[in-house]
Amino acid sequence: MKYLPGHPHQLPAGRSQLADYEATHFYFEVAEQVATIILNRPERKNPLTFESYAELRDLFRALAYADDVKAVVLTGAGHNFCSGGDVHEIIGPLTELDMPGLLAFTRMTGDLVKAIRACPQPVIAAVDGVCAGAGAILAMCSDIRFSTSRSKTAFLFTRVGLAGCDMGACSILPRLIGQGRAADLLYSGRVMTAEEGERWGFYNRLVPEDDLLIEAQGYARMLASGPSFAHSMTKNMLQQEWNMSIDQALEAEAQAQAICMMTNDFHRAYHAFVAKQKPEFEGD
Repeated sequence: MKYLPGHPHQLPAGRSQLADYEATHFYFEVAEQVATIILNRPERKNPLTFESYAELRDLFRALAYADDVKAVVLTGAGHNFCSGGDVHEIIGPLTELDMPGLLAFTRMTGDLVKAIRACPQPVIAAVDGVCAGAGAILAMCSDIRFSTSRSKTAFLFTRVGLAGCDMGACSILPRLIGQGRAADLLYSGRVMTAEEGERWGFYNRLVPEDDLLIEAQGYARMLASGPSFAHSMTKNMLQQEWNMSIDQALEAEAQAQAICMMTNDFHRAYHAFVAKQKPEFEGD
């Protein structure tokens, strides 16, 4: 495992603890087995930089080995989620790069999406205000998305002369909201309102502004208290089965479920269920 700048506590066999990790380019904490990541440049609506892209990628990769994190909440500070790549720190420099440099950057951004989708913990995006460009991608590639009524989500790549096919958008977004709706957003770059997002299935839940982080962290704690191995298996199969036939998916799920039946979580759940059953008595 690559050591992160904050030096997470290393355990045997490649396992680690991330509670002591000190992030450089965003806020990070672990409490009650829930990691909270807050993009923390509120004065600029939390844009990403080359450095924050790379640190997020490395952190999500490290989560695969973290024993003390069972769910992740991703959000932004100051009533906005993320405005995408920083105009001055990313967009400007990109205009000066050659083709190999540009490809290295676009592959790095794709690696962040891969890392979020590959980490075993469920990732809950808590979205308020601006959620644009790469910010919309971060929400899109999360497992669950909570939003406030004032969120404005835009895949605005065409607005800056780029294709809508950025960071997996043409693959993932149609699976969330349908091909036609995804095409509308990716061609036009227009804003998807919170109400549209919930109606179309992009957002799982709309919550009051003051309750957004509380609701997201509460949901994350609920997941963290459940069968973590089973959650990671569910996430893995949701990803893998995109490329499977029904027959292949049925076989893959049969194997996955049999593996889960060998875990202590399954055995504990069974014995807890039995213990709750009231004995039946015959007669008076």
